[in-house]
Amino acid sequence: MQLLRLAWALTGAAVCCFVILLIHSHVLKEGQLAAGTCEIVTLDRDSSQPRRTIARQTARCACKKGQIAGTTRARPACVDALIVRSRQWCEMTPCLDDEGCDLLVNHSGWTCTQPGGRVKTTTVR
Repeated sequence: MQLLRLAWALTGAAVCCFVILLIHSHVLKEGQLAAGTCEIVTLDRDSSQPRRTIARQTARCACKKGQIAGTTRARPACVDALIVRSRQWCEMTPCLDDEGCDLLVNHSGWTCTQPGGRVKTTTVR
């Protein structure tokens, strides 16, 4: 009798797992992002000029209401849309923890200054 109960319990658990997987596959179809996440789609680097590298990246984000694609700690992220509208880029914490953030004079982007003095400049299209 106990063996029969164990078999039913295992069958019930297997059916439950199958239903969860089925629901998950319908909610997040292949290639879909979870809400509030981003992924890098393309990354191009141009090192043709000495001591200068130009990097361009394209990210795809699935942001929640009130958020927009931005940058946090040098990675694509969903940030408060007000930060982007007001062009106060440093408020989204775009630089790494040990770097300092400064707005460009015309608010078209920001710079991240590393402790050794190296500067990374990011402009927004």
